Amino acid sequence: MIVDDFSWKIAGEAGDGILSAGLMFAKSCLIGGLYVHATAEYPSLIRGGHNHLDVRVSARPLYSHTKRLSLLVALNSESIKKHTRKLLPGGGIIYDSEETKINPEEVGRSDISLFPMPLLKMANACGGKIMRNVIAMGATLALVDYDCQLFNHILSKNFAKKGQPVIDNNIKAAKAGYDYIRQNFAHVKFPFRVQRQGDKNNIFLSGNEAICVGAVKAGCKFFSGYPMTPASSVMHTMASFEKTHGVVVKHTEDEIAGINMAIGAGFAGVRAMTATSGGGFALMTEGFGLAAQTETPLVVVEAQRPGPATGMATHSGQGDLRFMLHASTDEFPRIIIAPGDVQECYYLTIQAFNLAEKYQMPVIVLTDKFLGESFATAPAFSGNEIKVERGEMLKEVNEEDYRRYRVTKSGVSPRSIPGVKGGEHVASSYEHDEFGFEREEEHVRMAMHEKRFRKFANAAKEIAEPQLIGPENAEITIFCWGSTKGPALEAMRLLMQKGISANMLHVTFLSPLPAKKIAEVMRKAKLTIDIEGNKTAQFAGIVKQETGLEFNCKILKYDGRPFNPEDLATAIKDLATSDAHRIIILNGWQEAVKLKSEGELLLKAPELFSAVVEGD
Repeated sequence: MIVDDFSWKIAGEAGDGILSAGLMFAKSCLIGGLYVHATAEYPSLIRGGHNHLDVRVSARPLYSHTKRLSLLVALNSESIKKHTRKLLPGGGIIYDSEETKINPEEVGRSDISLFPMPLLKMANACGGKIMRNVIAMGATLALVDYDCQLFNHILSKNFAKKGQPVIDNNIKAAKAGYDYIRQNFAHVKFPFRVQRQGDKNNIFLSGNEAICVGAVKAGCKFFSGYPMTPASSVMHTMASFEKTHGVVVKHTEDEIAGINMAIGAGFAGVRAMTATSGGGFALMTEGFGLAAQTETPLVVVEAQRPGPATGMATHSGQGDLRFMLHASTDEFPRIIIAPGDVQECYYLTIQAFNLAEKYQMPVIVLTDKFLGESFATAPAFSGNEIKVERGEMLKEVNEEDYRRYRVTKSGVSPRSIPGVKGGEHVASSYEHDEFGFEREEEHVRMAMHEKRFRKFANAAKEIAEPQLIGPENAEITIFCWGSTKGPALEAMRLLMQKGISANMLHVTFLSPLPAKKIAEVMRKAKLTIDIEGNKTAQFAGIVKQETGLEFNCKILKYDGRPFNPEDLATAIKDLATSDAHRIIILNGWQEAVKLKSEGELLLKAPELFSAVVEGD
């Protein structure tokens, strides 16, 4: 049997070059016309700790990672202990035969193959210990029968700046690994193949990179912020665009300075952005309110990670939704966009800048570690139809009494920036009149507060409604937002193979919420299931608040890891075949727990899920 859906993991300690090697393998598959998805997990440690990168490859489009593993490259013994159980029947382990001594019986799997190699000895012959990963890449190529010339091409590009000797050593290392497998394990029938496909106009990048490309395409010329995982790569990528695209990037002393500098740039008429995670955004909230009060365009990327406080710095979650909706004092309109894949990261970031300027309000691009730091194949981005909409931007002022905050029917006031003759005005954090002067009278407060909210109502009218994905009359309708899109799409595919039809409404605009469309789909659906990465089903609560409707069932996950398609499909199938309205809680550390009621635990077979039964 030849299996054409290959999932590969390289695991070891920090410093083993795991991410760089894995991404080179992924890119070599990309240029071979294949679809690729790669996601990494690493601890919040300065040095050491267990790191691993998963790369999934297929001839068909991929939307997510998978819990199933075809081949494990274990650079230490800990990696074998942690990941052997995930291997599919027929899978294998590449490991250092001199560093790690394994008896096949100890592995506990008679249905997998072991590929011991003297990795360190071979690496020292090709330039040093760091070459172990490249040797393992070569070995992988031999096992899956993939064109090693494509990998050599990526090696040449990756190390071009380091000179030809470095390139030659890496190609030598890859060939050594390739030849070792062919010479020593030709008798093993490894069932997985990675076969080159026709050329495709695809690209391969992370969600955070796609956000940055979208920002630059939208005309962003200023970025300020303080690094905080998993948003740090936004700053790093924007910094790489400084010379090529004329972007000014400021590494500020803290998040407070980061948002205030971005507001200052926006006030001056420059499209500006900042990025952080939940803890950093907590420091930004006062500045966030300043942008709302001064009606200054601002784009904030908030990359979620588990909290509270420092939480789990290098892991993922969807627990900041309500925080984003209510951050800062009092109430004011803000637009919240949650892309679900790298394409949406690009196009919706462009839209975020247009909406921020057109409606003169802060816009949040809400992502998370899984989406932001995972790499995926996507069609090459188009820029021909991109429009830059700057809204009511004045080039000159033809009135003596310019009113920056003029009360208008739309709520949007004519905007002046420094340098426009006659456009001088006050822009402070105080409540103000049309000129910007501090005022506290009741009628002034009412007029300004209502004016700001009128903009929000108008913005809601122009934002496209989410579209139902899948068959219209499906047995199950899934509702989700943000990064759950990919795993949910893959779960739908798995369910279809089992004869269960499902469709999905993936909501990208969380504020303003497309409540009318959501309610319409919910009323037509046979069974509604909410999927999100937090404990309290925040999205479901907001939907109930806005529509009065409740989802039949919920699937939640809050262990710091993303959903995987297999567990989602299992949980959805269980809900579809049960009369009870339930919450299923997925987790990675003990998928064997089932909750009949709060506090009562019953152990079930491993690899399943935990569930809280509600109602009947």
